[in-house]
Amino acid sequence: SRPKTKTLAKKTKTSSAVAKRKSTSESASWSETAGTGVESSGVFRALGALLLLLSTPPFTIALWSIFVQHKGSVASFVTLLSDQKNWTPFLQSLPTLSWEATGYIAAFGAFEALIQLAVPGKAFVGPISPKGNRPVYKANGVQCYFVTLVAFFLAWKYSIFNPARVYDQFGEMLNALNIFGNVLCLFLTLKGYYFPSSTDSGSTGSFLFDYFWGTELYPRIGKSFDIKQWTNCRMGLMGWSVLPLCFMIKQLETTGQISNSMLISVVLTNIYVFKFFLWETGYFCTMDIAHDRAGFYICWGCLVWVPSVYTSPVLHLVQHPINLSLPVASTIFGLGVLCIYINWAADEQRKIFRATSGKAKVWGKKPKFITARYKTGKGETKTSLLLLSGWWGIARHFHYVPEILGSFFWTAPALFTYVMPYFYVIFLTILLFDRAFRDDARCAAKYGKYWDDYKKQVPYKFIPYIL
Repeated sequence: SRPKTKTLAKKTKTSSAVAKRKSTSESASWSETAGTGVESSGVFRALGALLLLLSTPPFTIALWSIFVQHKGSVASFVTLLSDQKNWTPFLQSLPTLSWEATGYIAAFGAFEALIQLAVPGKAFVGPISPKGNRPVYKANGVQCYFVTLVAFFLAWKYSIFNPARVYDQFGEMLNALNIFGNVLCLFLTLKGYYFPSSTDSGSTGSFLFDYFWGTELYPRIGKSFDIKQWTNCRMGLMGWSVLPLCFMIKQLETTGQISNSMLISVVLTNIYVFKFFLWETGYFCTMDIAHDRAGFYICWGCLVWVPSVYTSPVLHLVQHPINLSLPVASTIFGLGVLCIYINWAADEQRKIFRATSGKAKVWGKKPKFITARYKTGKGETKTSLLLLSGWWGIARHFHYVPEILGSFFWTAPALFTYVMPYFYVIFLTILLFDRAFRDDARCAAKYGKYWDDYKKQVPYKFIPYIL
């Protein structure tokens, strides 16, 4: 039987939601500012949001052009655009929209929404929110992962669809995803204003930044369909599993074989995604879910940026069927698996530590930890355990190091003739460094003196004695 758990707080009335559209930056408390994105200066915050809103959607199409039309060559892309007479032909060559591409997205999105709701899974109670709410999720990520892969291969086997066509229509798919992602973000912004799912909602006082950052922490349709779980886990991560398979099949269709470089990259990517779903309940406790609101930054990012950027190493390999020597291939694959394992082990260690309230042994010993107290928006005093042992005693964000290295190893099969396959590795490094600094700032505001004590005992962010 399912445990009795607190669901999200009751919806606030529309009138009160509209009346409360004031800037949360007026309060300096953690419970008021957490997740609102108001930690930075208003001017720079707005300018940064505007820059990303305007630049990232066209960048995804430019990235597609570099990999597909120019075979990964930035020099070829820049040379083309440096001559003004090429601009019109270039624009005419870019993808538009197609019913085929839109159909792929609609079918995949509907299928993932259906299995998110229908596939059985245990109830998982998320962490206490800044306003004192506790969201409840259905933890069925691993089951949905295998259901998706089985459905994919059955559809291919029985010619329901040709996965290679996804590569052919990928530019059109990115256009459709850009449109859908922005429409969804507008819906989420207005929903947070007028029909929020919980008290963890509100405006920053700027519609532009609200659209970028989001107006709700846990938006839901009804009581059961969590929108961030769908955009982040089912569309973003599940899409990251399936798209490389489509690109691999395109290489098979084009060349008659699958290169071992392609196979290594696709297998490592899917091992990483499977690792993610093994740990999905841990993800529900991370900044993406428990701190960052559902807006353009997170939801558009998972719907468009993830399929565009995260799959780019495999996209590049479609036109570069490199066959590595057995020693090189084995070394890359082995190191990639090792990095993914260490990343999983670190996350799993903390998840078990939290689930057992610090009673589980860490590396065979009784763990060291700090019992930190904080207050929610309801004025209630709560506690969190800050782990000082195991992987978490090495550095505060050591788990990001094997994650970055893992991304390098599933990109390395492309070798080093082109720089663009490594754009994802560079982006991920910047993203995780930024997240580490934001997480430190959030924890300092939340835990105060307890976080200061934690930093004294674990002084390094990433690598001991270096950073």
